Amino acid sequence: MKEVLCFGDSNTWGYNPVDKTRYPRDVRWAGALQRELGSGYHVIEEGQNARTTVWDDPVSGDKNGLRYLGPCLESHKPLDLVIILLGVNDLKHRFAVTAYDIAQSAGRLVELARKSDTGPAGRPPEALLVAPPPLGRLTELAEMFSGGAEKSRQLGARFRERAELLGCPFFDAATVVTSSDIDGVHWAPEYHAKLAAALAAETRRLIG
Repeated sequence: MKEVLCFGDSNTWGYNPVDKTRYPRDVRWAGALQRELGSGYHVIEEGQNARTTVWDDPVSGDKNGLRYLGPCLESHKPLDLVIILLGVNDLKHRFAVTAYDIAQSAGRLVELARKSDTGPAGRPPEALLVAPPPLGRLTELAEMFSGGAEKSRQLGARFRERAELLGCPFFDAATVVTSSDIDGVHWAPEYHAKLAAALAAETRRLIG
């Protein structure tokens, strides 16, 4: 059985922008990915609300993705593939970082995974870097993400550049996902399903 780790933020966790609850597992993109891939794969959900790539959050607490990823890889090894989908929370005004910085930070997660011994037979797992889609119409989160909408539209290109330099696989979620205009950050169920279908194809291509 192929082991696939989905490492992300509230959209991986399955945050519902309508009522602020969690979508059922079969709606969340990682759960839908499991359904798409079938019984030959085991998809592991590792989503945390407000998780950043590498930044310590002085407001929301322990959300640093880089700090958690190493232990997470060890706890789930051996892993065939790690799908990394982070960067939205880095757009918060409090971090004051550019789209370039966010892409560089996401790349550090890829590097950590690819330098680890948490794949089959002590080798590194494959890592797929996924760029988050641009923010939608910001409502109650507008002040928190002040200045983030414009930067979010640059993430696809910046993540692609970083992936090319690292020589790692890349997927731009903006090709299949549009962020909800309810809060501008989270996704409607149909976009979880679309992302799952796209990433299922990428997963099969990368690890068979």
